Amino acid sequence: MAAKALMFMGTGSDVGKSLLVAGLCRAYARRGLRVAPFKPQNMSNNAAVTTDGGEIGRAQALQARAAGRPPITAMNPVLLKPEHESGAQLVVRGKRRGSYPTRQYWARRGELLPEVLGAFAELAADADLVLVEGAGSASEVNLRAGDIANFGFARAADLPVVLVGDIQRGGVIAAIVGTFGVVDPEDAAHIVSSMVNKFQGDPALFSAGRSFIAERTGRPCLGPIPWFRDAARLPAEDVLALEGPRERRDGGFVIAVPRLPRIANFDDLDPLAAEPDVDLVLVPPGTALPPADLVILPGSKATRADLAALRAEGWDIDLRAHHRRGGAILGICGGYQMLGQSLADPEGLEGDPGTSVGLGFLGVETVMEPAKQLRLERAVSAEGEALSGYHMHLGRTDGADRHRPFALVAGEPEGAVSADGRVFGTYLHGLFAEDGFRRGFLGRLGAEIRALTRYEAGVEEALDALADHLEAHLDLDLLLGLAR
Repeated sequence: MAAKALMFMGTGSDVGKSLLVAGLCRAYARRGLRVAPFKPQNMSNNAAVTTDGGEIGRAQALQARAAGRPPITAMNPVLLKPEHESGAQLVVRGKRRGSYPTRQYWARRGELLPEVLGAFAELAADADLVLVEGAGSASEVNLRAGDIANFGFARAADLPVVLVGDIQRGGVIAAIVGTFGVVDPEDAAHIVSSMVNKFQGDPALFSAGRSFIAERTGRPCLGPIPWFRDAARLPAEDVLALEGPRERRDGGFVIAVPRLPRIANFDDLDPLAAEPDVDLVLVPPGTALPPADLVILPGSKATRADLAALRAEGWDIDLRAHHRRGGAILGICGGYQMLGQSLADPEGLEGDPGTSVGLGFLGVETVMEPAKQLRLERAVSAEGEALSGYHMHLGRTDGADRHRPFALVAGEPEGAVSADGRVFGTYLHGLFAEDGFRRGFLGRLGAEIRALTRYEAGVEEALDALADHLEAHLDLDLLLGLAR
């Protein structure tokens, strides 16, 4: 293999591995290296379409962007997309292989290791440096047998590992030192350094902590890396990002989004949340939909199950009241399917076979089909604005309201609009990233967008700022020297 590689594992989930790898991809790419991100196994319903016609985790797509490379399926060869509490859809090399109970997958995941190693070799043959991200916690010894995401992969590929701890959680010294204490000694032998992330305050106050970790583990302790305050400007992968408090904005255009249990591709909302004249309200279960100008039903990994959950919350009643008051409704992907007259899944592709009565806001019907639509798209809105996005869905939707398309893709109608012009449905994910369309769409619904946010430019600025941040607080030459 031509490339050197370095793997980043965490003492737990959400310690900042994804952002670290993205920032390092940008930092080393700016030095002239050809960098590739890699995650052997990911679990996320926030996915991105690749240039080779598959799908990968959203974090790996962001990391590819940071590295200045197109996203390809080799960057995340195994993707699990949770459909319910005890099962998930399995995507291998960008293509759906089926849905499996959790126990069945975990018992057989080791069989996927050759395909994971093959994807890694493919990337390494076309890079100077591969930055590998582990999954969850490196110390889950109960899941070690058959592992392909952390030490199982690191040992198979003979990779050096940097162990990342999150100081915000408290107990970071115990988390790092304790990991060495519980993992197999042959696994621990692959750890070449630890790293402390998300520090706030005076770094000098942690100097004794760094020394203690280095002494107890026999490895250098890098950092601490201060909290990166612009992280919110970058697309989040984990649904945990939706759980944090969001500041309500006074006045402006209010968009309400019901927080569905199996919400997917929720980064569709990021450009809206970035607009200072928009108040985006994520409505948690147990809470009525607030007065709003627009309600968005987002994508879902299990659309019929989420439709049932929406009704159980009484949000269908809130939606009808919202519409009677003159409010607008937009359904994206699964949300679009819910807005129709019926939603049939005869083969049980997303759960038990059956048909659900839709919300009835659009004159369309959907039938789930095995072939998954995965395409990057350029489109034009019904008003003539340029759009870009991607299709990622199961199902075929048709009906009378399709004669009023939401957009045109290669001259063909896409989506649907109600006869009263206040209910919209589309399969286009990522549609709001286009600044001109976003402003036009919101303006037609009555929003006053005084200073339009340049969303995609803002993502690039945030990636550069993240690389600058890591350059300032890490010895990148030392870190590169740990790769092999």
